[in-house]
Amino acid sequence: MEQHVQLEKIKKYVYELFANDPTGHDFFHMKRVARLAKEIAIQENANEFICEAAAWLHDVGDPKLFTNKNKAREELVTFLQSIGLTSEQIEEIGKAMEDVSFTKGNIPVTLEGKIVQDADRIDAIGAIGIARTFAYGGANGQLIYHDNEPDNTSVQHFYDKLFKLKDLINTSSAKQIAEERQHILVEYVNQFMNEW
Repeated sequence: MEQHVQLEKIKKYVYELFANDPTGHDFFHMKRVARLAKEIAIQENANEFICEAAAWLHDVGDPKLFTNKNKAREELVTFLQSIGLTSEQIEEIGKAMEDVSFTKGNIPVTLEGKIVQDADRIDAIGAIGIARTFAYGGANGQLIYHDNEPDNTSVQHFYDKLFKLKDLINTSSAKQIAEERQHILVEYVNQFMNEW
């Protein structure tokens, strides 16, 4: 099976898993991360197919989104085998997905993993990142902001995570994009606090 056909099947698989996600980890998040990962892979001379496939699949098994992480990952491997990926490709995709999460605080070992992590982090900043922050907060019963208890609010998430992402980008191609999006975050929070 040709790689573009395999990618189409991966998109369909991801759509079925994430189409109705209200937390900002929906099909369109995966689509944006996959597009960015492919762009960065071209600039960084990485394996485009592995980057794009891993980017589409990077949230499969995320404990924030799946009650049984291991079952989700096992089903993913079975699916990838069913569309004709080699065990080597499946392993490379797995490695590229492994340390993407911000919470773990790890840097992926492979270039492809670094690229997927960069693409995922870029989608968490800028205008889209702002929208996703409030979608995730709302879906999890989090207040937008609170004068007396700001710690567990969506606005606090900017300080706890989003403002830090620009300095955690791995590849030079992604750094440029992150710089541009960082400005939007800073301006937004300044304006928000002025209005508040």
